[in-house]
Formats: sequence, structure tokens, C-alpha cells
Amino acid sequence: MTTAPVFDTDADSRPAVVLDVELSEPLPRVAAIGPDGRRVHQAWALIRLHTEPLGALLADVPEYGLSPADLAAAIDDQLGDVIRPRLGGAAIPTGGFTPATEPPFLASRRTVLAAAPDITVVVCTRERPGALARCLDSLLAQQYPGFRILVVDNAPATEATAEVVRSAARRGPVEYLKEPKAGLSFARNAAVAACPGQIMAWIDDDELADPHWLAEVARALAEHPEADVVSGVIVPAELESRAQIWFEQFGGHSKGRGFRPDVFGPASADRQNPLYPLPPFGTGANMTFRAGVIERIGGWDTALGAGTPAMGSEDTLAFTQVLLAGGTIVYQPTAVTHHYHRRDFAGLQKQMVGYGTGLTAAYTSLLLGRPGLLWRLLRLAPTAYRDLTGKDSLRVSTLQDDFPRELLGANRRGMIAGPRAYLRGRRAARAKLRQHP
Repeated sequence: MTTAPVFDTDADSRPAVVLDVELSEPLPRVAAIGPDGRRVHQAWALIRLHTEPLGALLADVPEYGLSPADLAAAIDDQLGDVIRPRLGGAAIPTGGFTPATEPPFLASRRTVLAAAPDITVVVCTRERPGALARCLDSLLAQQYPGFRILVVDNAPATEATAEVVRSAARRGPVEYLKEPKAGLSFARNAAVAACPGQIMAWIDDDELADPHWLAEVARALAEHPEADVVSGVIVPAELESRAQIWFEQFGGHSKGRGFRPDVFGPASADRQNPLYPLPPFGTGANMTFRAGVIERIGGWDTALGAGTPAMGSEDTLAFTQVLLAGGTIVYQPTAVTHHYHRRDFAGLQKQMVGYGTGLTAAYTSLLLGRPGLLWRLLRLAPTAYRDLTGKDSLRVSTLQDDFPRELLGANRRGMIAGPRAYLRGRRAARAKLRQHP
């Protein structure tokens, strides 16, 4: 049994403070001692200009704190090549500034919002009323003209979720749907059945939506009429423990994709195989599907996802199916959500097992449905092996010396268990369908 390192629960230490920095406003000072008395060791910052996310950085916080000038120097050092051209070559300002005219990014958003499509936001949840209430608060604060929120209560044991939805519905367009069959994919499929012909944006209950999240989803849909799916970027909402830091080192939810927009589809096949590496284009905690796309791929696989032996990867399979069918996925890093990672080591270890299990379970589902893909996957096996074992591979190149290597072992154990987990999950899903037709 693996135990968490002692410093993971150090009451006097805070690994990192999370900042949201707007360059047109005065830069903040980061104190070395937080309001709770804990020593702050690093600052993680999402850097924006006129609300547009341009990148993220991690800077050490010295004993005397991080001054605005120090923060500006760190921004310039890590993101200067991206930011300086936006400032006309000027230095990173510390005191903020007011642009003489409306910035192009804001002007283009205004144009998008003038013709914005209606969007249904779906939150699938089970017995997490506190997290759900926090998520709904962020969704009700969206600066977007036409949206509604559908909360899918998955196999509820209490009325807690329904009560949260009733409270939120008094403040905005929030609706409730109960799905008795336990499992995230059953909940997702219930939402799809309830929303025919609608654009559907998906967010998890342990996230917060940026106020401009839906506006930036709409921007991607407008700029890419061919897009079947839009995937945004997921950043940490907090970094209160070493486990949360380690999750970010492993790639977090964004897996090192950065803040450069990208398009995956038929035209990108020469640089990105639809089958591997997965997923290069997003995750289910921040994704939007155009109307009819989910139905065309056969819906969500009910043997995958949270609440199944596979534990996840229903989103990975869906993305892959879209690409294999000749569809297009747009990565839109201006569409931001903020995720609360697991704070404890045991929770992170379980998550790493789940990532591995879900990945190979998704491949099992894919091969059972399309056996002819086996030879294409075998040709990719050497690349996958190098990624698993190579010291410079994308999987491990971002890991620091303090990253517990047993977490990588947990991930690999999950991969070995994935195929059997999928078969067990498929049998269980069939039994649930017989119980609740």
C-alpha cells in the first residue's frame, strides 16, 4: 500500500496560489505568506490580454514575495514571445493600461454574440450538491445571450441534487432530469435524448466555467462551420496540495496542448493519427457537440465512463469515432473552464489507474465494433511503447523529480486491466438496461 509523502499534507505549506492575471490591469503582488498563514511556494497564473487567455506560467515565490515587477519578468521570460507582439513590442506593463480603441479580440466577440446560437449546457452529477451548486453559479454568470442548463441527476440516493437545481432555477434557466441507471454514459445519453437538434456543451460538476466560456465556444463554431466538436482548455481552480501539483505535472486535463488553437480532421491526418496518441484534442469536462453528431456515432458507450469498471474514456472513444467518420474537432483554448483536482494522494492514485483502465477499455470497445482497425493499431504499437518507456516522451517529459513514480505504475496497471474491465462493464450495462428499459 502506497502512502502519501509527508509534505503532501503539510499544514504550514501551500504548494501554489492560482492567479488569473489580466495584463490591461495592474499586476498583483503575491505574498509569501497567504491569508491562512501558510507559506506559498509558487504562483500558477493564467495570463490574459483583454480577457483572451494567452498562456499559463508557474513562478517561484521567494521569501519576500513576488512583486509586480517580478511577475512581469516571469511573464516575459515564459510567454514574452506570445505577448510582446500583442503589445506592439512593448514591455510587459505592471500598472495596467487603457487601449485607445476597442481591442480586436473584444470586437470580434461582440460580433459573434450578435448572432450567437442557442446552447444547452449539460452537467451530469451524482450526490455532490456542494460542487454542483458552485458549478451552477458559474454557469448562471455566463455572459451569453441564449443558453439553458440541464442537470442530469444520475441514480440519485437523496433529493440533494434536485434541491440544488430547484434553488438555481429560481435565478436562471436551469432544468432537472433524472436518469435511474447508474453510470456517466447513461446520464449523457439521457441528456442527448432530451435535447434533439440542440448544440450541447458539457461541463463536469467539479468545475467552474469562465464567464466567457460559451461566448468562446460560439466563436469557434462561427469561425469553423465544419466543426463537429469544440474542445476548450481546462486549467486548475486551485493548487492546494502536492497531489494537485503532480496532476498538473502529468499534463492535467489539457495534456500540454497549450494555448494555440488547432483543428483536427481529414486535413490533419498526416500529422495526427485519429487512433493515437489520444486524446490530442480535448476531454469530456469541456466539450461541445453540434446537433446530431453524438447520435451519428451511436451515442455514448455505456460500458465506459465514471460509474463503470472502466472508470472513464467515454469521451476519448467519442472523439475518436468522430475523427474516424471524417469529422472535425476544433481545439479552442479561449474557451476556459477551471477544475478542482483531487487533493489527496489516494484520490490521485485512483485517478491514474482510471486513466489507464479507461484508455485501453476504449480501444477494446473500438476494436469490438470495428475489428479491421486492429492492423492500424498494431502499426502504432512501437510509438505507444516509446511513449510509455522513453525518458523524453511527452508522457513523462513534464514530470519533476518529486513526482512519485508509483503513479506511473498505477497508470500502467490500469492499462493492463482495461480490456477485462470493458467486458465486465458491457455485461453490467446490459443488465441495467434489462432492469430499466
